[in-house]
Amino acid sequence: MSTTSPLAARAGAVVAEGGTVAAHHGDPLREQRLLAEGAGLVDRSDRDVLAIPGPDRLSWLHSLTSQHLERLADGTGTQALVLSPQGHVEHHLVLAELGGTTWADVEPGTGAALATFLQRMVFMLRVEPALVTGDWAMLTLVGPRGSDVLAAAGLPAPEAPYAVAALPGGGWVRRMPALGDGVPAVDLLVPRAELAARADALAAAGAGTAGLDAYEALRVEARRPRLGADTDHRTIPNELEWLDSAVHLQKGCYRGQETVARVHNLGRPPRRLVLLHLDGVSEDLPAAGAPVLRGEREVGRAGTVVRHHELGVVALALVKQSVGAGDELTVGGSRAVIDPDDAPAALDDTRAAARDRVRAVRSATIGR
Repeated sequence: MSTTSPLAARAGAVVAEGGTVAAHHGDPLREQRLLAEGAGLVDRSDRDVLAIPGPDRLSWLHSLTSQHLERLADGTGTQALVLSPQGHVEHHLVLAELGGTTWADVEPGTGAALATFLQRMVFMLRVEPALVTGDWAMLTLVGPRGSDVLAAAGLPAPEAPYAVAALPGGGWVRRMPALGDGVPAVDLLVPRAELAARADALAAAGAGTAGLDAYEALRVEARRPRLGADTDHRTIPNELEWLDSAVHLQKGCYRGQETVARVHNLGRPPRRLVLLHLDGVSEDLPAAGAPVLRGEREVGRAGTVVRHHELGVVALALVKQSVGAGDELTVGGSRAVIDPDDAPAALDDTRAAARDRVRAVRSATIGR
């Protein structure tokens, strides 16, 4: 959606170059604290939205994505991935099932390609995928007081993760995994024509205003990746937390499954997502995609880089498994170190044994 949000045209809103929603409203660090300690409304109407009605929708989506969707219950949601035949991540979908329609919100600018792919895969099935970004828009309410705001506005406040409830006048509200250090969050899908009015109603109920930069800072703290920002063309689900949140390891065949299963069963993936702490000396933050260096050797790729109100300058990065938590790294000229909580995970005995056997075969050390 390339049209600037009406909320971004309001006094005090600052829009990043090329953006369509407010990056901040004058004080990004204060806005982060609002989300972490109170309740703040973030305009995320730049996200693309697809609606998928039809009686065959769940079994059809089940066959095309990484997630088990055949029995996705009404009033619930989840995450799913569309993979390439080689297992690389092409699309990340956040789903909501409600009233006979499966809704998918995806990264800005990716909806048209996903809709084209889905429409090519319909064949004779009773399913009608459509890109509806022009009609629907996303708001996100973040903070420990978010449920109080919803109650004051007369809106439902789902409690269980990914629970979905209908909103009066159209749309829905969906409970999302926590951001930051356990900060509650809900997404609200509202008619785009009513975006400003719906935001005003939540503000009247006690929600403050925060920009996308504040949301991104808490997302990075929670180690939640974004497609495109924190991934590249080589990314597989096993390198990210999506293996837990968007992949069902026991479901049947889908495109790219062989790679996911092989890497999961034989050992660690080639890279892992970590939180980097940067020295923050430079006023300019490294750009997404900047190389992570150990000495002069490239050992990873930086993704989203933010200035956090408590942690300082931090970034998500995909780094090689050989990179240790104590290694001295640099990103864009800044010194960096991996958060201790993101030290390489130990292999369990079964996977380690399987991996040793594979290495043995490749080096011809197993007797014939």
